[in-house]
Amino acid sequence: MISKEIVIKNASGLESKVAARLIQKASGYESNIWIQKGDRKANAKSLLGILSLSVSKGEKVLLIADGSDEQIALQDLVNFAEREMSDQ
Repeated sequence: MISKEIVIKNASGLESKVAARLIQKASGYESNIWIQKGDRKANAKSLLGILSLSVSKGEKVLLIADGSDEQIALQDLVNFAEREMSDQ
């Protein structure tokens, strides 16, 4: 299991449209992917799970990957968050 902390830079935080793109990306990996905010953790392949965290702009979350492709999954999701989930 590996993890990396990221800051959500999107003006609307992890709202449904952004969350759906993240889910699509995370679902391409065999590993279990989690997003943790404080003491709450949600499956990054679940829209309801992500939305239940109510992540706003500027908040820090921990991306966690656990499985056979965890290294590449985490790196790709961190890159995705930095590139696609930031305000253009």
